[in-house]
Amino acid sequence: MDDIVKQALAKWPHVPDCYGWLGLDARGRWYLRDDAVQAAGLFPQSRGSLLQHEKLIAFIHRNYEHDSQGQWFFQNGPQKVYVELECAPWVWRIEPDLSLVAHTGARASAMDCLQDGCGRVYLSSALGVGLVHTLDMEAVADAVEKGIWSPQAVSSTDLPKRYGFVLSPKVRSTVG
Repeated sequence: MDDIVKQALAKWPHVPDCYGWLGLDARGRWYLRDDAVQAAGLFPQSRGSLLQHEKLIAFIHRNYEHDSQGQWFFQNGPQKVYVELECAPWVWRIEPDLSLVAHTGARASAMDCLQDGCGRVYLSSALGVGLVHTLDMEAVADAVEKGIWSPQAVSSTDLPKRYGFVLSPKVRSTVG
């Protein structure tokens, strides 16, 4: 977490949390979701504006975390901005040595390989579970053919409970 964020938290410890304003899609892209976008529907059906400001994206990446309930957020100064997830909290790119690089730049090693009914591939790691970026499916196929990874069938609807993450903190906050 950035020092400036830690200082803001100390100065303003009781800033209300923010829900529904930030989304992470299946390709690791961030979307800003204003009131009108949120009123039009849930993420990802109603995405919002693609965030393209490189320094803001880098700031989000450095301050991307989760709480004890598995809700992922961006610590924006003293305020937690909870993230609406399309599929998983991480989107993996696969390096030539089969190590993983998350959409945030975090590095990890794959533990489990999972495939859902739609053909999407997820890899678990010490950081948590993430969706493999569509551009890296050839690397997955090569690893499977070589016997390095053996995909286990999984229902995408079971992943949040199995791996302890929340797809929509906004929905959860309104339900209870």
